[in-house]
Amino acid sequence: MKNYIARCLATLMLTFFIVACGFHLRGVADLAFNKLYIKGSSSISKDLTSTLRTNGVNIVSQPEDAEILFEFMSDGVEKRILSLGGTGSVREFELFYRVKFRIRAASEELWGPEQMIESRRDFSYLDTELLAKSYEETMLYEDMRRDATRELMRRLVAQKPKAKTLK
Repeated sequence: MKNYIARCLATLMLTFFIVACGFHLRGVADLAFNKLYIKGSSSISKDLTSTLRTNGVNIVSQPEDAEILFEFMSDGVEKRILSLGGTGSVREFELFYRVKFRIRAASEELWGPEQMIESRRDFSYLDTELLAKSYEETMLYEDMRRDATRELMRRLVAQKPKAKTLK
């Protein structure tokens, strides 16, 4: 009985501390628009579209129907040698994923400045574990794409469409 009370008390205290520090589960994004047009494509287009739809945004097929226009400029990966071993063989690689894009409100004529999101990861490399390291590299690139999608969502949350003016 004492053990049960101690567990309940510990759980209650832990819950209190988590709530007191302001922690809350990530909910839906608070986007100030409901219709978005996406021009171009990227390796994260599918993830971004899915995330936007989950947050109640309608992806429209015509720019005239959108409140915000989003254009993928480019995306790509890069792999650099980070360090070499004593025999000159590669010991570590540095991986990069970059996506460039721009955003504008439908009521504006000019696009905003080109923006870039870059993710970077290091990973050790051994020739003897070629298959495992190849899989690890693939997983790291997927993780960087997910990070870029989350960062894109944060930037889209900051977008406020301007009211269309009547001419």
